[in-house]
Formats: sequence, structure tokens, C-alpha cells
Amino acid sequence: MENFKIDVDADGIALITFDVPGRSMNTLTGKVMAEIPEWVERVKTDDAIKGAVLTSGKTSGFCAGADLGDMASGMLGGSDLQAAYDAGWRLNGALRALETCGKPVAAAINGLALGGGLELTLACHYRVVENDNKIQLGLPEIKVGLFPGGGGTQRLTRLVGVQAAMMAISEGKSFRPNDAKGAGIVHEVVEKGQSVEAAKAWIRGGGKAVQPWDEKSFKLPGGGPYHPAGIQNFLVGNAMVRKQSYGNYPAVTNLMKAVYEGVQVPMDAALRIETRYFIKTLMTPQAQGMIRSLFLSKQELDKGAVRPADQPKSDPKKVTVLGAGMMGAGIAYVQAMAGIETILIDRDQEAADKGKAHVEELLKKRLSRGQLTQDKYDALLGSITATTDYDLIKGSDLVIEAVFENREIKADVTKRAEAQLARGAVFGSNTSTLPISGLSEASVRPEDFIGIHFFSPVDKMMLVEIIMGEKTGPAALAKSLDYVMKIRKTPIVVNDGRGFYTSRCFATYVAEGLAMLEEGYAPALIDNIGRATGMPRGPLEMHDDVALDLSVKVSKQTKADLGDAYVPLPGAQIVEKMVEELGRYGRKNGKGFYDYDTKPKTLWKGLSDLAPVTIDDSTPELVEDQKRRLLYRQAVEVARCWEEGVIDDPREADVGAILAWGFAPWTGGPITMIDQIGLKAFVEQADAYAAKYGERFSPPQLLRDMAAKGETFYGKFAGQKQAA
Repeated sequence: MENFKIDVDADGIALITFDVPGRSMNTLTGKVMAEIPEWVERVKTDDAIKGAVLTSGKTSGFCAGADLGDMASGMLGGSDLQAAYDAGWRLNGALRALETCGKPVAAAINGLALGGGLELTLACHYRVVENDNKIQLGLPEIKVGLFPGGGGTQRLTRLVGVQAAMMAISEGKSFRPNDAKGAGIVHEVVEKGQSVEAAKAWIRGGGKAVQPWDEKSFKLPGGGPYHPAGIQNFLVGNAMVRKQSYGNYPAVTNLMKAVYEGVQVPMDAALRIETRYFIKTLMTPQAQGMIRSLFLSKQELDKGAVRPADQPKSDPKKVTVLGAGMMGAGIAYVQAMAGIETILIDRDQEAADKGKAHVEELLKKRLSRGQLTQDKYDALLGSITATTDYDLIKGSDLVIEAVFENREIKADVTKRAEAQLARGAVFGSNTSTLPISGLSEASVRPEDFIGIHFFSPVDKMMLVEIIMGEKTGPAALAKSLDYVMKIRKTPIVVNDGRGFYTSRCFATYVAEGLAMLEEGYAPALIDNIGRATGMPRGPLEMHDDVALDLSVKVSKQTKADLGDAYVPLPGAQIVEKMVEELGRYGRKNGKGFYDYDTKPKTLWKGLSDLAPVTIDDSTPELVEDQKRRLLYRQAVEVARCWEEGVIDDPREADVGAILAWGFAPWTGGPITMIDQIGLKAFVEQADAYAAKYGERFSPPQLLRDMAAKGETFYGKFAGQKQAA
């Protein structure tokens, strides 16, 4: 075996070390799954072996779960359902053989165990985990459109009960070691480096080689579907699943079906039920789109898939951040966490200190959770210097400008900062809307000037949009990508243009909500439909979040820049009046489309005076049509960005849309959505919307040409950027 090593000690306990060669982290590849039955059979039949301990040979973790690329290609290689089922059953069958081998098997969990990694340990009779807050235990498959397919839906449910298991799996929740013990997922928490010995001690002490659910006396915690208390989990669960998913995610529905049916039968039958629903889910367009975008494509981008191959690798050690507001402070925090010395500059010391204080708050949270030692906390906070002194920029590899969205201010700080920078250092602007080529006019080195657009809150938002100006060189791009990868964010690279990619396309969602408001749709109906599409919030809610006054400022700047070519958006005058006459700026001052002085927030009653309601009743047909309208409007703008050369990689378009503005994840992203609908059908529906609502829905010529040729984006463009 190449992935497992067996060492039998004097007590007859086999230490099975899981260590996939050539990989930094263990995953359940096809070869790994083929080898599990081999060592299980040896444990079962070798009389010299009295029991076994399974642990990891990696310092990075126990096992990160299934290799989704390997798994999906194996199960979706053809249309034969039986072959797909057999491939899906391989892991389940192997783990069932493990837990019924007749000898005690313990898992010594010395690192993170997620997805199939945790499922592997659940098939062991005893679980010991080391007390390290970096360790996470969980079943996160729901986040890529799947649910556990290695027995997780059945074993976790039998361990902790239907309600707790359903909540953990449907949310993709991860547990720290002590929380996992409290929840009943593991049996014992020990100090670092002691898990193997503790697992062996359990075996030497007479550890039982039978799972609880294989005992005749076993009863499901909390009861099953025909138990007076247990039935409530399914009655309430149905409503909760609908509230959580709006019917957009087959994985959530199929998860509940697998649990409902599985807990009523013995484990062997339950695992076959799980496998059937797992394969059914895997074959849905939602799962295939989410796996590609949120796992495979994201992983490729995280590893620098679009980095210029001919540029030398760089490692930024010192980075200056100009502007210590919430954005600048957030950037300083993620830099400190990545081990980068940070100079945080603002116009006065009080503002700079306030920014560092925000970093201190974030670090204190990690300290209180045991994720940092006091020494590490002190070192991280000490790596940030809050100042007004531009001389301290000297020696920086990169400068991130995060000041107000004002050309004059940005031009001033650019000149002052560049005077301190060495040749080859990069200047990155965090602007969200202003064209990079225009901002670079203030630079004496435009080849080293680039856009590095973060999203707020920086500590939680995982995307960074890198914008190439007309004169930006490949060296600046490579260094920027190296920086983004060092701070553990996901980069996408786009070309210059007003609003770039993410801000421009996101704006169409909130703008279409305004158009619906102007057409007479009830505000509550607009936001409920928006959430039902799978977007994180409704368009009016989101408009409040980004700030109505900012929207007005951007509109005025755009009008000044475009002159006679400017076309006002539907409903823009409603927002302008709210801001300029009524002082309603959105969530930030507690009043926008909603009033925020009470919890939960309530719709502003005066809104109907500005936008009289004529459509306040809905039908299923109307809801579906308007959901489609909101998604199509965004997707048409994405296609326009593609035609104009703003974006040119389907992976970046899809991953960027989901991570930046929350484009409905169940679609796999706007490009995947267009491909799965089919370009011909998409163009026809978009044309119908254009006839009804206006030219903003009209598909670009690129889509019409591709539709006529029967092409898809992934079929036509995938791989071109790497080849370039």
C-alpha cells in the first residue's frame, strides 16, 4: 500500500498511518479508497493484531475529505446509474467493513478531519482528538452542493440525534475539539502528541469492537419519525429546510430524505439509502456547478492559476496601507495574520490609532477563543505601526491605498507614497469603482500601478479583485497575486473599466430592485423574491447595506464623467430624494429603505409615498418570473463584461460573482448558469425581458453568436487563460 503504513507493537496493536505521498494534506482519492479494504482485511484476519489505531502521518491534518475532482470524474464518467452507484458505494462499503471487522479500532485525530475525513473516524469504534484549536471536525459538503456520502448522515445522526445532526450537516458546521466532545462526536480530548497513546490505552483497556447502532439495545437519541418527540424534528425540519434553501439546493432536501428513511432501518440498508440520495444529488446541475466553481475552480485560483508563469516568485515582507478606516484596518489585520510587517498611515495619529484599535479588537477575539497565545497576540499587534509618517513607507514591497473614493485625494497620496518606494515596488489602489488607468495618471511608474480591490469586512470576505490598468505590467500583476495568495485570499484578475467586474455587475442587482420599486412592486415582495433567488439579501436590503448616499455619489460621478452618454437608472430619483431631502443614508445612519431603530428592522412606512404600491400580491408564476429577472439582469451584465474584455476566464467570472456579491451559489455562478440554461434559451428569455423592461436586458452580440453556433463559455474559453 502506498497511502497507509502498518506497524504492529508488542501488545498486538496495529498503528495504521495515513499518509498520501506527494500531497501536503491527506484526501480520499480513488487509490486511498481502494486501499482501505486491504488494511481492514488484514486487521480482521491477522491473529497477531488485537486492535488498531488509525492516525495521520501529516503535520497538516488528519484528512481534508474526498478529492472532489477525482470523485466526480469517477462517478460522472458516463450515464450508467449503476456504475455511478457502485463508485459511490465504494467508500461506504469499505467503512462498513471497518466497523464490523470484529476488532476494536480507534481514531487518533491529530489534525483537521473534514467531510470524508471525519466520516472515516466515525466508522472507528473510539475517537480521540488532540486539544488544538486549529483542529476542525465537521461535514461541510453542503457548501459545495452535496451532503456526506461516506456514512456521515447515518452515523452522526445515531450519535447525536436527528436535530443536532441535521443542523450540523445542513449548515456545514465545524467543531473545535472540546466542542466536538461536548456534542458527542468524539470520546476523548488529549494534549498534543498524546492521541495515539490514548487510543492504544483504550484498546488495551478492553475497548469494545461494536458500534452502538449495531447493539440490539440501541435507541436513536431523541427518537425517530414514529416517536412522539422525534417526529417534531422532521415536521419542523421541513419548514427550516425551506426557509434556509428556498428550494434551490437539492442537497438539503435529499439530506433530509436520507436521514428520514435511513434512521428507520438497520445500518447496512441505511448506508445504501444514503448512497442512492448522494448519487442523485451529485448528478444535479446545482451540485456539478457548485463543485466546479466553489471547489475545483476556487482551488485553482487559490494556487495562482492565472499568475504569469514567466515572472519570478516574490514574497512581500513589508506592506504599507494608506487609510486606517474599516477597510484599511481590515487589510492591516489580514496582513499581520500572514506575517507581513504593516505600516498603517492616516491623515492624523488619532485616525491611525483608531485603525490599529480595530485590529486589536479582532485579535482579542482570537485570543479569547484560544486561537492565539498571548505571545503570538503581542507579536501580531506589534507588527503593525500606526503613523502619519510617510517616511516609514521606505522598504515596503507594496503599498495598498484605501482612502476615500475621491480622485484628488487618491492622486495626492499616490505621489507622496511613490516618493518613498524603491524601484519595482508595487502601488495598489483599493478603489471599488474608479478606473485604474485614470488613477495611474498620478503615478510616475504606471507599469507598477494596479488595482487591488478588497471587500468588506476584509477579515471575512475571501475575494480580492485585481484590476489591470492600460499600462500595468506583468511583474506588478505577479507580485500582486503573490501578495493575495500570502494573505490567503482568492484572487481574480480583471481588466479596467468603470466598476470593473464585481461592482459593475453587483450594481445591476440593486438597480433592478429599484426598477421593481418604481414599477409598483411592494418593497417586501421585492426583497422576499430577491432572497428566494438565493442571493444573501434582497436588493433593497443590500442597497441599505452598501449605503444610499454612496450610491448617489457614484451616480453623480458617473454622470459627470459620461456627460450626455449618461443614462439614469430606473428608480434613481427615489434614492436621490431619500438621501438629499430626507437624510436616509441606509443602515449606517439607521434609516434607509428600512428603519433600524428596532429589532428586527422594519420597512420604512414613508416609502410608499415615494413609490406607490400597485403590485402587492404574488403568485408562484410571478415569483418565478421575477426571480429569473433578477438573475438574468446580473448575468447579462457579466456577458457584457466578457464581450468588452473586462473578464475573460469562466472560473474567475463564476468564483468572483459568488464570493464578491453573493450571486446565487446554487447556480455555480453566472457563466455556469448561462451554460446550463443553454445560450439559445438564455438569449430568447433575455430578449423577452428587454422587450418588456428595457434595453438593459438586451444580450450582447457575443451571446447571440455563441447561441447560433451552439457554444458554451466553458467549452469555448476554458483553458485559454492558462495557455496564454
